[in-house]
Amino acid sequence: MIELRGVTKSYRTSSGDYQVLRGIDLQFKAGEFNSIIGKSGSGKTTLLNMITGIDRPSSGEVWVNGSPLHQMSEGEMARWRGNNMGIVFQFFQLLPTLSILENILLAMDFSGKIPPAERKDRALCLLDLVGLRDHADKLPSALSGGQQQRVAIARALANDPPVLIADEPTGNLDSKTAEDIFALFDNLAREGKTIIIVTHDGSLARRTHHTAQIADGMMIDATESDGSSFDHSLVKKSIEVPSQANR
Repeated sequence: MIELRGVTKSYRTSSGDYQVLRGIDLQFKAGEFNSIIGKSGSGKTTLLNMITGIDRPSSGEVWVNGSPLHQMSEGEMARWRGNNMGIVFQFFQLLPTLSILENILLAMDFSGKIPPAERKDRALCLLDLVGLRDHADKLPSALSGGQQQRVAIARALANDPPVLIADEPTGNLDSKTAEDIFALFDNLAREGKTIIIVTHDGSLARRTHHTAQIADGMMIDATESDGSSFDHSLVKKSIEVPSQANR
């Protein structure tokens, strides 16, 4: 369960305080595929940063699976995030001097959650999941933008987090790959993970189970669907990646 209670966020500028989020109350249940939608500048990325703990609210509370993110120190937050949350950044943030396999392994090394003897096999399984196992030894610069996005998704899943957060995860993908990644997210939610994506694409958001719409830093709408329009072509592949919960 992810819950935001009365969350506000303001930044100080030369012309005074600028309020980005205004009293956000929001809940996401475990095992749901959720989307946050809004125009550029609406506050959706700032809202995502509240949920991930990358930034802190000016007021209000952020709870994720019973943990009070708004009360954690920077060190506590970093440790908690490494074990409990996978993040797919809009611009990938892959380390350019490491191979894509090493990028995924590094996430496991920092966390320590996955036993060392299992890390390489798990990383290769994740690359297979996103269709890039044959590129494991390449540097990020040798891949297209869409391929780097898929590596970022694999890295976010490295430590088998219960929560996966993605900022515009299909924005750099062709339609076929986007559909596959979308189906992967849906299946991960069916396996019990909480998935949240930020998007400006209304047609994409309507296919998730729960959609929260934000404008001018305020929640203006929340809708639900049965998610019946998903293509589950990646269901079998997803199941083949070992989960720590099943050990």
